[in-house]
Amino acid sequence: MRKILIIGGTGTISSAVVKKAVEDGEEVFLLNRGNRISIFNDKRINHFNCDINDTDTVNSLLGDTVFDVVADFISFVPEHLERNFFLFKKRTKQYIFISSASAYQKPLGHYFITEGTPLSNPYWEYSRNKILCEEYLINKYRAEGFPVTIVRPSHTYDERSIPLGVHGKNGSWQVANRMLEGKPVIIHGDGTSLWTMTHNSDFAMGFNGLFGNVHAIGEAVHITSDETVTWNQVYESIAAALGVELKAVHVASEFLALSGDYDLTGSLIGDKANSVVFDNSKIKRLVPGFCAKTRFDTGIKQTIENVLSNKELQIEDPEFDRWCDHLISLYLKASADVRALA
Repeated sequence: MRKILIIGGTGTISSAVVKKAVEDGEEVFLLNRGNRISIFNDKRINHFNCDINDTDTVNSLLGDTVFDVVADFISFVPEHLERNFFLFKKRTKQYIFISSASAYQKPLGHYFITEGTPLSNPYWEYSRNKILCEEYLINKYRAEGFPVTIVRPSHTYDERSIPLGVHGKNGSWQVANRMLEGKPVIIHGDGTSLWTMTHNSDFAMGFNGLFGNVHAIGEAVHITSDETVTWNQVYESIAAALGVELKAVHVASEFLALSGDYDLTGSLIGDKANSVVFDNSKIKRLVPGFCAKTRFDTGIKQTIENVLSNKELQIEDPEFDRWCDHLISLYLKASADVRALA
């Protein structure tokens, strides 16, 4: 039985990792502030209830414990990793850092992405910070032998939230609600760009297969589904799961990014507006037998059923709803004006 410490553990990706680790018989420890620990009702999970920034408390709680794996889901800037290197350099045999596939080159030189694709994203600070984090850790591996593994997830979803291209600050429910009310919804671009959606249970299969994997030390790897869908297919699958007709309005990503209300330059121009197809041969070499099994139209039905059954997941966003109405009105008027000039 290995000792696995998860920093975080209650997010979309990390919660699936925790559940699978427990199922696999690992000795699982969570280090977080306990805000959502109630999602786990399992006495086999050990919990260090603290803020990781309180390094004195963390040191006291961890004591002399050495973990086989420390998986870090909550570091976003190099300063976080400087803190964690101090905390875990003598406490783990493997440190897995969660980076992001959005760190890959934008615009892409080629749509087919391997781990050798350059890292560069001038549009999104989030991605640039992840790149800096990777550089910090690789330098620690090269100079001091720090046993790091870097994992780059792409768009990963679960049963609690509907994955979308454009949504408001309160999540994705408002878009689903617009569909249920028969209102038009915004799809960025013409909806034909290629995208990859990965169910969190599939991600966990690949991720947990890296635990204690000597061949993963010093390596970076992405973990995604092999299925490629267009954004039109994404929204059509969501509408079908809701049992409604999709009323789509296609709006140029550059036009959407002009809005100062939402950071769509990063999330669209720096990520979702790009066609991406991932080569998963590396994770399959590292974890023989890994294969994402959840087709998107199947997975999204499970998500929709769960969201519709749980009122607490239906978080309304009237501000975003008004923004959609206003933007769609402007776009349709501009389109009509252009047609009138023809």
